[in-house]
Amino acid sequence: MISKRRYGGAVYGARVQEMLSRFYQVEGKDVGAAYVNLRYLKPLEWFFRFFLLRGEKDLWVTQSFLVVVALSLSRIKGKKLAIIYHIDNSVFSRIFRSIFFVLETTFYQKLKNYDAIVTISEYWKDFFVRKGYRNVYKVYPGFQVDEFDISDQEVTDWKKRFGLGGKPIIYIGNCLKAKGVRESYEALKDLDVELVTSGEKRVDIPATNLNVSYRDYLCLLKASSVVVTMSKFKEGWCMTAHEAMLLKTPVIGSGLGGMRELLEGGEQIICESFDSLKSKVEFLLSRPEEARRLGERGYEFAKQFTLERFAKSWQQLVRDLL
Repeated sequence: MISKRRYGGAVYGARVQEMLSRFYQVEGKDVGAAYVNLRYLKPLEWFFRFFLLRGEKDLWVTQSFLVVVALSLSRIKGKKLAIIYHIDNSVFSRIFRSIFFVLETTFYQKLKNYDAIVTISEYWKDFFVRKGYRNVYKVYPGFQVDEFDISDQEVTDWKKRFGLGGKPIIYIGNCLKAKGVRESYEALKDLDVELVTSGEKRVDIPATNLNVSYRDYLCLLKASSVVVTMSKFKEGWCMTAHEAMLLKTPVIGSGLGGMRELLEGGEQIICESFDSLKSKVEFLLSRPEEARRLGERGYEFAKQFTLERFAKSWQQLVRDLL
């Protein structure tokens, strides 16, 4: 398995690797930049390391747009499978958008030589099928559902630890520009609520930011009155929205990309404009019974996506390829 930096769909990829390791001999290849520290020079080392990559395997599993492009420089043998979560460079800087535009032709050309393309939602499966690819598969994310069994007492204790017991909590996403946290903050800042982001703080907004363990992150989602996932790019799925639904917390999201399938399936609220975000959040805050019903409907849909289902789908796919 070839992987790059661990962000975005890395949780999905790590689960694929862990599951396949139970049945096959799996070797991970770390091809990230290790010696160059300058941000804009790192890709040069990264591509050079792909150029040096050699060997023969039964199956090479790649993740992301750039890995498919870079792997074309390698001299490897064996079947190839590409996991593609999403393709959307609209939130990148102008320079990076230009680079991606140049690389797109190579990406789509090299993808034709792959034995399988795996997507994680119907939106992206349709995307590649409409482009003429025939070997396209869909394997939804999988979750350990009992991991989301968080008691009211644990949430109460968590609020005390982080000093968040006073106002309703509105979680507005991982603190990244692409996740729309700046626009969400601006839309909701006048409400009498606690606006919270998580992860490494990459956007300078005066919301509370918690860079915490995964369990504390789940407690944050459980403690929230509403989870907002106003991503500005076409998501592959949306792990945050799915996790919130497993915790019976209502979700309001942009519905871009594969996220729409998730939100519609769980009967959550799709918000296509930041201008209407405030009114939708206010609606749920003023109608706790409706928020509770929304949380229950979301849970009933989200709980179907188990790790067992995920593992069976991947086992069958790899068995068919090999």
